[in-house]
Amino acid sequence: MTEIIDGNAVAQSIRDDLSTAIDQLADAGHTPTLATVLMSDDPASETYVSMKQSDCEEVGIEALDIDIDPEADASELYDTVSELNADESVNGILVQMPVPDHVSDRQVLRAIDPRKDVDGFHPENVGRLVAGDARYKPCTPHGIQKLIDSAGVDTEGKEAVVVGRSDIVGKPMANLLIQKAPGGNATTTVCHSRTEDLAEKTRSADILVAAAGVPEMIDGEMVAEGATVIDVGINRVDVSEQGSEGSQTESDEADTDKGYELVGDVEFESAKEKAGAITPVPGGVGPMTRAMLLYNTVKATGLQHDIDVDLS
Repeated sequence: MTEIIDGNAVAQSIRDDLSTAIDQLADAGHTPTLATVLMSDDPASETYVSMKQSDCEEVGIEALDIDIDPEADASELYDTVSELNADESVNGILVQMPVPDHVSDRQVLRAIDPRKDVDGFHPENVGRLVAGDARYKPCTPHGIQKLIDSAGVDTEGKEAVVVGRSDIVGKPMANLLIQKAPGGNATTTVCHSRTEDLAEKTRSADILVAAAGVPEMIDGEMVAEGATVIDVGINRVDVSEQGSEGSQTESDEADTDKGYELVGDVEFESAKEKAGAITPVPGGVGPMTRAMLLYNTVKATGLQHDIDVDLS
């Protein structure tokens, strides 16, 4: 039987485990504080930020919510980040992407104090990750590591294939899988839009991570028997084109508009017939990304106050 990896359950376990570290910090007089900055009127972005704030409230992290008019000058966002950098009561800063076209997302990421960069995207933190001395692992790849471990899969010596080379998922995921560390030591191949004979590459994988952002691009014919399949994609697809009878939503993912459903980068039903373990969409990687953001915020608070918090 194929194991359906329950991201909601694993994420809840991580949130529960954070309570010990948060109690440690409270005993020392510190409450972890995460500032979320939203410069968008996109409903999905607003929903993501709202869910992150709810997560914070659940575990005892203070959530500081900052909204900036998307029509405002870019300097207003940069000034806000600068103020948060200087605020010693703020431990983590997250600027919700995407930002408006007139704002440079790269400049925003570079403006965040790397000690407060709980997304793990600042160049200093990226460099530390590549060097094998990560301050904060990026949330989605770190969450994927936790999901693989929860399925009882040992990555050491395995053939891993990552489909997608984004700065957010593909590149850091590959770096984590090749690290000489628990959750790593895999022989890792990164595939992308220029890869020839993608199916040949994916069929070689013991561990397959699909993060290309293309709906259902990987089907069962591209999956090796018994492989662990991690589907990072969350794609909105018109149900009239898919012949579906309704929308598919869950409380742990942003709701889609009526007439759409959420599908991953993997065609779930056919891949499930081949895989030994597989994540669903929704309910797989999505909740893990948010859980690891909380994890990084708690870790950041400990580092900033020189407190060795208990994080597994």
